[in-house]
Amino acid sequence: MTRYLMAGGGTAGHVNPLLAVADRLRRDDPDAAVLVLGTPGGIEARLVPARGYELATIEKVPLPRHIGRELFRFPARFLRTVRETRDLIAGRDIDVVVGFGGFVSAPAYIAAWREKVALVVHEANRVPGFANRLGSWLTRFVGVAFAGTRLRHARVVGMPLSSAIETLDPLRARLEALEFFGFASDSRVLLVTGGSLGARSLNETVSSSIAGILSTGWSVLHITGTGSNLTDGGLPGYHVVRYCDRMDLALSTADLAVTRAGAATVSELAALGIPAVYVPLPIGNGEQRRNVSAIVAAGGSLLVANADFTPEWVGDVLVPLLRDTAAVAELAAKVAPLGVKNGTERTVELIHDALQRSTGSA
Repeated sequence: MTRYLMAGGGTAGHVNPLLAVADRLRRDDPDAAVLVLGTPGGIEARLVPARGYELATIEKVPLPRHIGRELFRFPARFLRTVRETRDLIAGRDIDVVVGFGGFVSAPAYIAAWREKVALVVHEANRVPGFANRLGSWLTRFVGVAFAGTRLRHARVVGMPLSSAIETLDPLRARLEALEFFGFASDSRVLLVTGGSLGARSLNETVSSSIAGILSTGWSVLHITGTGSNLTDGGLPGYHVVRYCDRMDLALSTADLAVTRAGAATVSELAALGIPAVYVPLPIGNGEQRRNVSAIVAAGGSLLVANADFTPEWVGDVLVPLLRDTAAVAELAAKVAPLGVKNGTERTVELIHDALQRSTGSA
């Protein structure tokens, strides 16, 4: 029986690929023992037990960015999380640690290295975070979702996707999806989404521009996020939902998307051959813009800065694009070859490679 410690948490961007890999490991080997390392206050505290996995927690210890009391307290607190993780690895006889970034991954990587167990790192973003940069110095088994990610020993494996997305055939599911959301069977659909929490600037711009968008003959599926109170106002062809628990069907309706550029979103759309207008979140270290750089360079999608995504931009660029059927088809044709649909399988293969090397059988 193989014993896995999966480290990652804090955001869905870390937890969802972790769970996709965990599900595949358990599917392939029902006797496998999968333990997830996270923090008590992260999203993993809800998602991991709900998926049927045991969650072990350590303290969240972010590196302070300013000189002060927390900076001087950091070394002792961080070393305590490393020690606790080493005890967990030894006590549970862990065979391999698999990290997906986030606060818990850095101590997990050091603990795995100190305990001399196999270590695998997966980086979802084009711009790697601190924990995974650290991890790439401690193992040769580093998987990345995007080509060009600057990490030592990086191997492009793609993004681990949920089985619902991996097995989705949008063309076969399209009629069901259109009916599910109340669209006509011959509708061309623009999917607008800023994620489960929504994106206020995207919501406001699309809502303000909806008459012009609908005038093109397209329908709009607008997932506003749980924090929004927008409604469709009874407009034919405009369907607003705050939260969508059938994203497989939402994606099956989409001929074009307007969305943020998180790694999971970009990977899902590319895997399904759906072009997009990407509006990167204007914070952080620019990782969202970098996530779509290759797709945009290949002509498979458009990129617009958050500050420029205005009703004027919609009228000048998006509306003419929607009227140009050939242009949308060309975007789709150019994005389709760039998608990776078997990222979960390829990540699991990387894990097996690390295990084989650690046991001396490879």
